[in-house]
Amino acid sequence: MGITEWANSPWGQNVPIHISFFLIWVAAIAGLLFLIVHAIWARYFAKKEEFDGAVSPQVAARIPAEVPRHSLAARLFHWIMAAAMFTLLITAFLPRVGVQFAWVKYHWIAGIVLTVSILYHIIHATFWMDRWSIWPDKADIEDAGRRLKRFLGQAAPPPRRFAKYPLENKMYHAVIVLAGISVMLTGLFMMFRVRTGLFPRNPYLFGDMTWGLMYVLHGLAGVGLIALVMVHVYFAIRPEKLVITKSMIVGTLSRDHYLEHHDPQRWTVEGSSAQSHAAD
Repeated sequence: MGITEWANSPWGQNVPIHISFFLIWVAAIAGLLFLIVHAIWARYFAKKEEFDGAVSPQVAARIPAEVPRHSLAARLFHWIMAAAMFTLLITAFLPRVGVQFAWVKYHWIAGIVLTVSILYHIIHATFWMDRWSIWPDKADIEDAGRRLKRFLGQAAPPPRRFAKYPLENKMYHAVIVLAGISVMLTGLFMMFRVRTGLFPRNPYLFGDMTWGLMYVLHGLAGVGLIALVMVHVYFAIRPEKLVITKSMIVGTLSRDHYLEHHDPQRWTVEGSSAQSHAAD
């Protein structure tokens, strides 16, 4: 039982046509298992994290009661992208598990919304934000090593407080960027095979093998997003993460949370307003 289904083209060529759809259940079960294991670990084994050093009273006094974290533009992007992503997953996979409806039109419209939102975010992040704040840096790697040593019972200093985004957020971002870009680019080309009214239908744009590989990549990225979205929603509703989720709604974090978890030298607060190096 492979991950790809194959068929013979009219010219007798054996070509891939799409993924094997049992992978839907593999992704859903994998996501569910992660949620269960993490919930058990967090409930019975996780310890309160200790950080190296302390924030001086002078620095703490300059932090406002509400620290800006996400701009309105960033929040709108996030929720529009989330709506498009859920629509894409629902319209793509419900028909595969027996729920039949006219899904193609809704799917490609949601795909266009997702594409426009991602392109907007790339431009916004490049010119109006600190585009490097979401990518791992040297301090993240060093602190990850400290955490691993302490987890294994070895001597190591506590890790430093986070920058704007902890390493796990940055790693998740990198993975979902790869999946999102893959599903977006392949989806745009696949729109040439259906009548959308946006451009002429041209199913002969690529050969059968290229189309088949494109459908496989699109499907693999899609089922990967099932697990990724499950994990994202899970962490968004965990009690200790609700403050982060709230910041994606109202745009700010409390001073206490900022001082407890974030390093003012890595996520700078200037004067009477908390303005990070990133606008988001």
